[in-house]
Amino acid sequence: MVSKTEESQLNRLENQVDNGGGGAWEYLCLARKLKVRRPEKALKYGLSILNDSKKRYALGPEQWTLYEQVAIAAMDCQCLDVAKDCIKVLQKKFPESKRVGRLEGMLLEATGSRAEAEKAYSSLLEDNPLDQVIHKRRVAMAKAQGNISAAIEWLNKYLEIFMADHDAWRELAEIYVSLQMYKQAAFCYEELILSQPTVPLYHLAYADVLYTLGELENLQIAKKYYASTIDLTGGKNTRALLGICLCTSAMRQLSKGRNKEDKESPELQSLAAKALEKDYEQIADDKLGLLTCALRSLKI
Repeated sequence: MVSKTEESQLNRLENQVDNGGGGAWEYLCLARKLKVRRPEKALKYGLSILNDSKKRYALGPEQWTLYEQVAIAAMDCQCLDVAKDCIKVLQKKFPESKRVGRLEGMLLEATGSRAEAEKAYSSLLEDNPLDQVIHKRRVAMAKAQGNISAAIEWLNKYLEIFMADHDAWRELAEIYVSLQMYKQAAFCYEELILSQPTVPLYHLAYADVLYTLGELENLQIAKKYYASTIDLTGGKNTRALLGICLCTSAMRQLSKGRNKEDKESPELQSLAAKALEKDYEQIADDKLGLLTCALRSLKI
């Protein structure tokens, strides 16, 4: 994830280059380091260097990295002739390179030859089953074709090998949520919380999934994770505060007729409601009446 400082640094360099102040190579290096894809800028700035022989040769071996970066940016921008030219240069320089082979597969994707791209990727994975980029390309290709079941299959196979990839777990969870496969999504968020327990986003998403599943036990756990989200964000997460109130209301309905010991203390929901009202007073005073009515309807 790119920090605000890094993003502002990248934006500053972008403005500098656009205003004729130089720094195109520094911008491209930083964008590559941060894994930020701004294809239009990468293509424009990259070609300005590659089309100038002095600038290009001054880079030394780094020029090949730039050819790769420009090829990917060109495919993103559908400038396929530019991509083909860059890949041809790399093929000539590195005829047996698997990395160049990846670019060839991506070009086949970009031209719509997905069956050929799949064959190319399968061949590359036979040579190197641990190539993360190829695994991810297969997932991306399946999603682009609308083949969600294949995307799930490839993601699960990928995660069997690269279990610590947080982005892959999150993507799989979001796919499951979109398909209303909430139990599977909950499992993915559990993995994310285990590996990154201080990220409030995962606590919140897990709580949302459990709340959607319903049933008393799920609601009780959801309430705890909404509370942990509030704790991790210093009480600044409005969605988690509202989640506490919604869970409390739903649990009250499901707990009717149960023993008093099974019922939870109203203290937490009361604090959440007060915090919500305080937030709305400061941020959206004109919506405070709507919030009050909503909370009243929840009997909080």
